[in-house]
Amino acid sequence: MTDQAVDSDDRPGVPRGRFFGRQRELKSLQADIERAGLDTIAGRKAPRARVLLIAGRPGSGRSALAGQLIGQIAAGYPDGVLSARLTEPGGRRVPTEETARELLDALGVQGPPGADEDELSQLLRDTLADRRAVLFLDDAADAEQVDPLLPDNCDCLVVAVSGGPLTGIPDVRPCTLGGMDPKAAIELLTTYTGSVRITVDPQAAESVAEECAGLPAALALVGGWLAARPVLSVADATRQLRALPDDGEQPRAVRPLARAFRLLYESLPPSSARLLRLLALAPAGLVDAHTAAALGGCSVPDAQEALKGFAAVGLLHPERDRHRVPGALAPLLLALTETADKPAEVQLARARMLERAVRLLQSCRAITEPEGSPARDAFARMPAALRFADPAAAGEWLRSRQSALLAAARVAVEDGELDTLARRLVSALVRALAAHRGTEAAAPELYGLHRLVLSVAERRGLHREVAAALLNLADLDARTGRTEEALARYRAALDAGRAAQDPYATGRAMESVGGAYQELGDWHRAADWYGRALVQRQARGERTDEARLYGRLGAVHTYAGRYGEALRSWRAAVAGYRRAGDLPAQARALSEAARVQEYAGRPQESLHTCREAVEWARRAGDRRLQAALQLRLADTLERLGDPASARLHRASADGLLEVEDAQDAAAVRGKEGSSTGSTYEIRSAMAED
Repeated sequence: MTDQAVDSDDRPGVPRGRFFGRQRELKSLQADIERAGLDTIAGRKAPRARVLLIAGRPGSGRSALAGQLIGQIAAGYPDGVLSARLTEPGGRRVPTEETARELLDALGVQGPPGADEDELSQLLRDTLADRRAVLFLDDAADAEQVDPLLPDNCDCLVVAVSGGPLTGIPDVRPCTLGGMDPKAAIELLTTYTGSVRITVDPQAAESVAEECAGLPAALALVGGWLAARPVLSVADATRQLRALPDDGEQPRAVRPLARAFRLLYESLPPSSARLLRLLALAPAGLVDAHTAAALGGCSVPDAQEALKGFAAVGLLHPERDRHRVPGALAPLLLALTETADKPAEVQLARARMLERAVRLLQSCRAITEPEGSPARDAFARMPAALRFADPAAAGEWLRSRQSALLAAARVAVEDGELDTLARRLVSALVRALAAHRGTEAAAPELYGLHRLVLSVAERRGLHREVAAALLNLADLDARTGRTEEALARYRAALDAGRAAQDPYATGRAMESVGGAYQELGDWHRAADWYGRALVQRQARGERTDEARLYGRLGAVHTYAGRYGEALRSWRAAVAGYRRAGDLPAQARALSEAARVQEYAGRPQESLHTCREAVEWARRAGDRRLQAALQLRLADTLERLGDPASARLHRASADGLLEVEDAQDAAAVRGKEGSSTGSTYEIRSAMAED
């Protein structure tokens, strides 16, 4: 058997930073980095990054070996290490789109919302084109997952972990892992049992290593079992392992790990065994105390203690303030869940988990609301375990749990039987992301969530929600320049709005269709759709929207050079805003009418209208708008051959802007002073509680 490595960094009770065996493999991998590839031999520069492949079954220590290797070579790659897991513990292949977006986020680059796999992988390659970085791709299923992510830069290095060869990627020599050699296996076992039990019976320790086939994951489980039973000998573990039958349905290479897991699992109390099984339902295999408490139907402190106990014996891997279900154990846990738990109980546990996530997200958003608001009052009534100390703590929780929450939303939608909970979860997640990150920054995640809403709404025949989801998706498409896609979705939203008999969705969709045609430069169709939306607004007596649509019609007619129709539309918009009492909008509409008059060759009328716009802006008290209109008036006067008057208006605009800037600066200073006091009061109140 070959040397094997185990990184025990994250295992409680095991010396941190210890690494066992695998020295030959490490040297071989390091040498492979500098090995001349086929392109180098042929006198060409390598077109892509070198790929180092570590192949082995889950539980063989392949990821630990990759981590040890990267730790040794990271200093030679100043742009850092990027990591991504390509297969979730439950076996789901992570789409390339998700992986590329995750890596881009780590690089500080936001992928366009709704971008497909090809666009995102190309953006990733472009971003890495002038960097020297290590890309760690863990648990790759095949070459199709790895190839789109490879940088077109020979200064980068890719370390991939897989169960087998990556057929199709050239110039890759796999480093294949088997079991540990007896010496390294016994060293690993000793970290759990202590040296005394190994020293008194070294032959038994060798037998344990043999029964575990040298797999570090299996040895860690047996070591955890022995650590929890200090009065038993290593020989007792050997007898127990041999007494367990092999699962004939498991591949032969997996059976040693399955038996070691069975040894530990069958020693657990029934309540702990049930909780352990249910942890396999955790999205993306990530578990914290709240998730465990919801799955097991217990308190958060009890769940926290249970998680610590599982981690102490190697059943979970700690990651900061949460735990991860090992990928090697997830299939075994899921198989037990199918046989030991009733489907209704499993569904109930999943529903409790999703409901807990909804309540935490509601708390996460509510903490951002002002004091005294209904949301903050509701927040104060929540149980203490669901409340966050401050917005910063809530934002950090959301950031660290985002991947798990997005996975939970996806799983809930795919389930098909928890649609009500799925819709509530997606809605709460959308609001929390928007509150903490802002709509623009969270746009990529919001795009995916709106797609989930759309799939549920279509499955349930909820036409109004279909229309809303399509409108949201189309808006994001439009913002990122995918106007054709946006147009198709706006039209589909119109159909859904009509099916739901929802006048708001219908009117919004018609106006958006017009906007899409305007963006495409099709002025005729844009005016047609704006006109349809206008008729609907007029029929419903929605005066402000009617005035706005007159303005949009005026803009389209202006672009098309139909100045007469444009001027009539802008005058109608002015009249509408006047009736609504919206003085700033009235001033802006007058300004646009003046622009049209100037385009139409009527400069004196344009000058008169522009002065009228300035007066209405003054009455509205909007200094910035008044200054902008003064500058436009100055430009018009210059074109009419009156530079002296133009200078006066420019000076007046400068004076208005100076006053406005001074007031803004004073307001900022006042806000900073008041916010300091508010923070102190909040902290004092928290201290009193």
